[in-house]
Amino acid sequence: MVLKTFGWSFAVTAIGLAAAVLYGGWTGFGIVAILSILEISLSFDNAVVNAGILKKMNAFWQKIFLTVGVLIAVFGMRLVFPVVIVAISASLGPIEAVELALNDKPRYQELVTDAHASIAAFGGMFLLMIFLDFIFEDRDIKWLAWLERPLAKLGKVDMLSVCIAMIVLLVSALWLAPQSVQHGGAHVDKSETVLLAGIGGLITYLIVGGLSGFFENKLEEDEEREHEAEEEAKRTGKKNTGVLMAGKAAFFMFLYLEVLDASFSFDGVIGAFAVTNDIVLMALGLGIGAMYVRSLTVYLVRQGTLDDYVYLEHGAHYAIGALAAILLITIRFEINEFITGLSGVILIAWSFWSSVRRNKRIEAEGGKKPSEQAEVPSGV
Repeated sequence: MVLKTFGWSFAVTAIGLAAAVLYGGWTGFGIVAILSILEISLSFDNAVVNAGILKKMNAFWQKIFLTVGVLIAVFGMRLVFPVVIVAISASLGPIEAVELALNDKPRYQELVTDAHASIAAFGGMFLLMIFLDFIFEDRDIKWLAWLERPLAKLGKVDMLSVCIAMIVLLVSALWLAPQSVQHGGAHVDKSETVLLAGIGGLITYLIVGGLSGFFENKLEEDEEREHEAEEEAKRTGKKNTGVLMAGKAAFFMFLYLEVLDASFSFDGVIGAFAVTNDIVLMALGLGIGAMYVRSLTVYLVRQGTLDDYVYLEHGAHYAIGALAAILLITIRFEINEFITGLSGVILIAWSFWSSVRRNKRIEAEGGKKPSEQAEVPSGV
């Protein structure tokens, strides 16, 4: 099971490290190894959230996620995205931006640093909306019940998450952006940039999340009527369109996953510049890390980990909220990548520990399997 799921990740690791040695010697090997670990530590919560979505897809779309999705994640976000950001922020052509990334690495790093405010605002707002929609939803299973119950009641107010996100964006634009840090430690006013980028992140979430949610609901409705539809199709000879709806639902959920992964990768790409400004080594290291994150996602789905450790998804979403806050704060203040990664690890580890305690309590009471249980408040 492990080899089947992580086989491609192991192969990409071997190829990536070998390429790093050929390109940059043993120094390049060390840099790529460090970046791989950095990406995995920063994106473990990404894998947990992805697994919650991916488990709703069939085997075909899981393969698409591991093939086409990996190409988008590795080459798109870890290689093309940093170059595109430089091209847009510096008003350069794509060829000029590539030449700059390969031949003038210090200047390239400066331009990426200058674009950090817009990157952080876009990614921060997208992730913040994911977190807010999660905590305002009334769920059968609650982790921090003392907090989640009142929040679920507040969530009955229409568009509350959007209103809070807009308030956070305005505060960021008015307080954080005017003193955002440029290369060399200079401070400039980027209020307009942050405001526009944040609105872009919010709109992206509403469009992609809305479409995926719409088709997911349609799929659930079709599943409820599946038996009746099949019987009717047999009687009338009409074609059953359930498969078509499943395909639409899976496509938009896949699209949502890719945008989600893009938002998660922002901190990894920016954090990588603390290790190296070589775009090739960066792509190799972050690409290897992205492979493991995707393999881990599929592993969690196939093992049913989220069903047995029911608070993991909660911990991952709280980690998303922490990452959103960190991204927005970094518009003005520098935060070490170690703190970013550690915050997510702590929250997920805490939720895992709470899940284990819950399962032991259920087993001691002679209950059913954890995945068959309804809410049992953790009391933590």
